[in-house]
Amino acid sequence: MIWGLIARFEIIRMPLPIVYHPHYVTPLPEQHRFPMPKFRLLHDYLLAEQVTTAKAVYCPERVSPAQLALVHTAEYIQAYCNGTLSPQAQRRIGLPWSEGLVKRTCTAVGGTILTAQLALEFGIACNTAGGTHHAFPDYGSGFCIFNDLAVTTRVLQQAGQVKRILIIDLDVHQGDGTARIFQHDPTVFTFSMHCEVNFPSRKQQSDLDVPLPEGLDDDGYLQILAQHLPDLLSQVKPDLVLYDAGVDTHVGDRLGKLALTDYGLYRRERMVLESCYAAGHPVAVVIGGGYALDIQALVARHALVHRAAQTILTAS
Repeated sequence: MIWGLIARFEIIRMPLPIVYHPHYVTPLPEQHRFPMPKFRLLHDYLLAEQVTTAKAVYCPERVSPAQLALVHTAEYIQAYCNGTLSPQAQRRIGLPWSEGLVKRTCTAVGGTILTAQLALEFGIACNTAGGTHHAFPDYGSGFCIFNDLAVTTRVLQQAGQVKRILIIDLDVHQGDGTARIFQHDPTVFTFSMHCEVNFPSRKQQSDLDVPLPEGLDDDGYLQILAQHLPDLLSQVKPDLVLYDAGVDTHVGDRLGKLALTDYGLYRRERMVLESCYAAGHPVAVVIGGGYALDIQALVARHALVHRAAQTILTAS
């Protein structure tokens, strides 16, 4: 396992701030391919493995309709929350509507807002959900209903907490909804590094898109990321980085098509978080996609970014 290669810390000097709510999990039909249990299991894993402490777990409030309306249309918000979306619109999302899913969705968006606020306070903070980057202003897509990255950006900007934001999206799928929302906004820089031949078939235009060939491995992936990351930080000079740390780039992911290993993912997380933190840019992490059949392996994979974040905070 990866921890044969990564030294494990023994003393937590500064507990990693993480965000979690029991509402992050709601029932789905049996055999649905969206791995809903992973959010609760990730929270439990982080505590059991002493990646953080119970006192450093923050519980978010639900995002308000007014906050959602900073990004999404009133018609779409109302239709989704009331369960009156058309069957076609529901199929595009890929998750069956329920009151529990509405609660889960709005709580997870609230969780990313809280994670960003904690990042501004502590330097790094991690959500145990989030990364719904396929949601557009007036429709959802690809398991994404409301765009937590975009809503968080607008909430913090409106409150005067930040001016300029960099979104680093390393999920295997392009952050098409996020790209469209901020396409002509100079205050938000969108960077998406994704598998070229994967969903969505119709890509949007981010400020910087880096399409990757199918089957790319650790060394090739990390070399490409290292070519772009330092220049991004020095040119954008963000007040906050929102980092979508999707693990569907893993070789064992059902929806991936890239070939990163666990250790490659950990090296990626260290590269992103250390680069941001060392340069003085607060970074808020969301977990993004991950669809492996082995749920325990998937949870451990999502936890890599939390482990990397805690190692950096412990060393500071």
